[in-house]
Amino acid sequence: MDDLQYSPLDAAHRALGAKMVPFGGWDMPLSYPSGTIDEHMACRTAAVAFDVSHLGTVRVGGSDAFERLQWAFTNDLGKIGSGRAQYTHLLDESDGSVLDDIIIWWVDDDTFDVMPNASNTDRVRNAIGGQETTHSRAIIAVQGPQARARLMTVFAEASAVKRFHVVHAVWDDVPCIVAGTGYTGEDGVEISIPADMAPRLWAKLLEADITPAGLGARDTLRLEAALPLHGHELGAGITPLQAGLGWVVAWTKGDFRGRAALEVQQAQGVSRRLRGIVTEGRRPPREGCAVLVDDQVVGALTSGNFSPILGHGIALAFLPTEMVDGTPVVIDIRGSALGGTVVATPFVAKQK
Repeated sequence: MDDLQYSPLDAAHRALGAKMVPFGGWDMPLSYPSGTIDEHMACRTAAVAFDVSHLGTVRVGGSDAFERLQWAFTNDLGKIGSGRAQYTHLLDESDGSVLDDIIIWWVDDDTFDVMPNASNTDRVRNAIGGQETTHSRAIIAVQGPQARARLMTVFAEASAVKRFHVVHAVWDDVPCIVAGTGYTGEDGVEISIPADMAPRLWAKLLEADITPAGLGARDTLRLEAALPLHGHELGAGITPLQAGLGWVVAWTKGDFRGRAALEVQQAQGVSRRLRGIVTEGRRPPREGCAVLVDDQVVGALTSGNFSPILGHGIALAFLPTEMVDGTPVVIDIRGSALGGTVVATPFVAKQK
């Protein structure tokens, strides 16, 4: 526990009675007294605030920054420009598997904030260089169909930032960076604010009837939207092609790290692909459970839980590519059979 890192909002979470858990080397709120399901539903129907300060930030700048990131990552920054954000992957050069999935905020012409997953910050910084700025700021994600309307009363500039745009904004005389990004399947923004001002902004958001939400709700929301989680749907031995994320690979931009290995798999074709499964009843399927067809194991769940919106279980699994939507399956939960069906994803339609 002594090695855990703490968010600038740690005291605020504890004052709200949050259940704190270790995550990616950080002590972060899993849920607040209202509970994960209520927090989940608040995001789907109104607005919530997540503390995502555990995510890394690596600032890469200079005249060669663009070329360094183009080489390091799969997507093509040439498709966007300054003031935009992009989802991308860092690949293992040997087999093309995903070492991390990342959002890049293109802050200024020669300045980029690269946002790795919490536990992968050092790995990403080693690959691209740059300066880690994680501990100088907090990041608050405001998400939900009413996120912009409620944020308007607190931080009007932030509420106006369009989806996947990145803007310099000022709140209470403090410079911030705001991106139209998130991890819930709902509309919203993420606000990077200097660490010492984060508790004040957090308090103002809650005063504006924006519900605090923890990592538990963030996970069930991303699962309903079928968004991958590194270490589950992405990671060692899992390539973008297997995860159904081939659109993240810009084959036309030239060479990039891991391209040669990925080209081999593209030529050979993949034998498994990430698919959705819906299950019967409220019993939640769980990561690691075997998936069977005709009593034969065909895969294992990478993520699974109860869907508060749908009222039944949902899961993701790598299954043989020949399996089609509508295929009945059985999930083995500690020796107990749970019926399911292979379906297209997302389980709940994502915000466009």
